[in-house]
Amino acid sequence: MSDRKETIEQRLARAVADLETTTAAVAEAEAELSHASCTIRSQDRSVEVTVSAQGDLTDVRFLEGKYRTMPAGQLAASVLEAAQEARAVMARRVMETFEPFTRPHESVPELPGVDIDWHKIFGPGVLDGPSGGDRHASSRRLLDEIHEDQED
Repeated sequence: MSDRKETIEQRLARAVADLETTTAAVAEAEAELSHASCTIRSQDRSVEVTVSAQGDLTDVRFLEGKYRTMPAGQLAASVLEAAQEARAVMARRVMETFEPFTRPHESVPELPGVDIDWHKIFGPGVLDGPSGGDRHASSRRLLDEIHEDQED
């Protein structure tokens, strides 16, 4: 049969092969991210935190003894600031890794890409923060609130 049109069997075989390729690529991406982490220092360079791909805090390091002279509220704000930024950076990395799977398949246009609810995965606020500009505004607000709540 020299017909140039693709048969339904050929299209189905191509779709199955595409699905198998996508499944393998997703498994590879998941394996890569299972060992991924992100380490960020606070703006005042007093603390460094590490988060996993799931956004879990896996390490906190207090740098150069700065924490010894910091008020508790300021230290807490530095830890939270670094943790929030690390979670946002890691979330963007996860999104970049899985972004190719959200696009429609080139060889089988009838198969749309996967629709992923990133906000549901990462939780509220992780992706809403600034990405680059004044990333520390929210932590300064938190620090201000902590100072206001402290009892002398």
